[in-house]
Amino acid sequence: MYPTFKTLLLLLLLLSHSITPTSATHHRHPLDPLTPSEISTVQRVISTSSLASLKPLTFHYVGLDDPDKPAVLAWLSNPTSAPFPPRRALAIIRAARQTREVVVDLARGTIARDRAHIGHGNPMLTLEEQTAACALPMKYGPFIASVRARGLKMERVVCEGFSVGWFGEKEERRSLKILCFYAEGTVNFFMRPIEGVTVVVDLDEMVITGYRDRVVVPLPKAGGTDYRTMKPKTKEKHSGVRKGFIVEGHMISPHRRPVMYRGFISELFVPYMDTAKEWYYRTFFDEGEYGIGLYASPLVPTKDCPANAGFFDGYYAGQSGRPVKVERVFCVFERYAGDVSWRHTETGIPNRVFTEVRPEVTLVVRMVSTVGNYDYIIDWEFMHSGSIKVKVGLTGILEVKATPYTHADQTTGDDIHGTLLAENTIGVYHDHFITYHLDLDVDGPENSFVVSKMETMRVARAYPRKSYWTVVRETVKTELDARVLLGRAGPADLVVVNPNKRTAVGNQVGYRLIPEGGRGTSLLSDDDYPQIRVAYSKNEVWVTAYNASEKWVGGLYAYQSQGDDNLAVWSLR
Repeated sequence: MYPTFKTLLLLLLLLSHSITPTSATHHRHPLDPLTPSEISTVQRVISTSSLASLKPLTFHYVGLDDPDKPAVLAWLSNPTSAPFPPRRALAIIRAARQTREVVVDLARGTIARDRAHIGHGNPMLTLEEQTAACALPMKYGPFIASVRARGLKMERVVCEGFSVGWFGEKEERRSLKILCFYAEGTVNFFMRPIEGVTVVVDLDEMVITGYRDRVVVPLPKAGGTDYRTMKPKTKEKHSGVRKGFIVEGHMISPHRRPVMYRGFISELFVPYMDTAKEWYYRTFFDEGEYGIGLYASPLVPTKDCPANAGFFDGYYAGQSGRPVKVERVFCVFERYAGDVSWRHTETGIPNRVFTEVRPEVTLVVRMVSTVGNYDYIIDWEFMHSGSIKVKVGLTGILEVKATPYTHADQTTGDDIHGTLLAENTIGVYHDHFITYHLDLDVDGPENSFVVSKMETMRVARAYPRKSYWTVVRETVKTELDARVLLGRAGPADLVVVNPNKRTAVGNQVGYRLIPEGGRGTSLLSDDDYPQIRVAYSKNEVWVTAYNASEKWVGGLYAYQSQGDDNLAVWSLR
């Protein structure tokens, strides 16, 4: 199941460029992420194989190669006698400028599979190549001349890498556009873009292949943009896990009834609406191009997470394939905000009053991913009722455009593609579409998707009442029919049921999908190149049969993808 939700500037986890939390010395679950030692094994096996001769060799993704689901379920049903599924790792590498998928058998220390990627798209960017590309303009004569012509100091210039998207090009050169900002007078450099200047870098050659200084626009003022409220403090100490929950390896107070096999953010698409030459391509895949896990930020105790939180470090594979540590990448805590889970006061018995109140105490697992200017605060919240909430808090810095305008009266409304926030500063219209992969196993893997609609019924005979509503349930038969556009057919419940399990009175067992907030579908035209790449964003819920290879709705190779390998295509197969 793939529900997609959207808000304009506020939105909604889990992770991907595989972040590995540490705590266990041995594996307690087949889906435990790779340990630092296993990441090192992957690096050693590949770097000492024949692939090592294919220079340059870079690692773009290293994560668990999911074991077969039936083997995992067999082990979970009988962990004392069923065999533990074999541990394998998937590495996506670039070798001699070709993308390859390499599966490593971790127990044997050998390559189990190696195949070249044939098709469109490229793997996600590495931090190292972005850093190298952003350093190139600092020594590039035309760029230095442009900075000086604007009366700016080179030492205060900061550059960032921007994915290029795809707009019908036949050639698939891996490239990155570099845009620069001015940090004089503020650390909030995103609010001071050097508008009109674009640098294009070939990532494989690591050279500048394109440069344009199209227009000079007044630099937004630094005053009032510094978000720091106090000077940085020394590193704070943080307490360990409180005893409100139990941690065993990577498992937290495990329950005994299956609901969901896996859940994670599959893609996060952020298209901007400005069509200028410096803006039209800003249609970011924050997951597939950059990596939500790769950009995970260390959490600040008592600020990002409350005092009763426990913290976990994590690791990812750097460009060299070696493990890189991220401190306090996850936190876990019990939340009580004064809410009531259930209550009732009974006064019907003469001379007696009975009151029962149960507080709403939930378990929260949190991480923060800072992808460029935005910080995504990602929560999975587990409730005593059995409900699971997934939500995101979107904070950080707006991505703004410099403009000559200093007052709203100077604009015509259709030429700025956003809102004038301050003098010379436009907040450009954009969306955040987040798509979750939810593999629900409600009381087992045999599940069906049911749409329950509320319909008005007329009373045929002469009664005081003329109408009532009732629930009409329909079990969806095909993937095409399972595409849901919320609100299109009036009020409806979306329910995943286990048709083979019944309650004591014969009702089906199921879980409801309850979207919060407004509807979230794309308004881009179907023939627009960004929309072709995310055709699935025209519907908010997709339900597909289980397929282990269909995890990333924007495609495994989302960078410069062309829309021929995504969720919308899978549903037509």
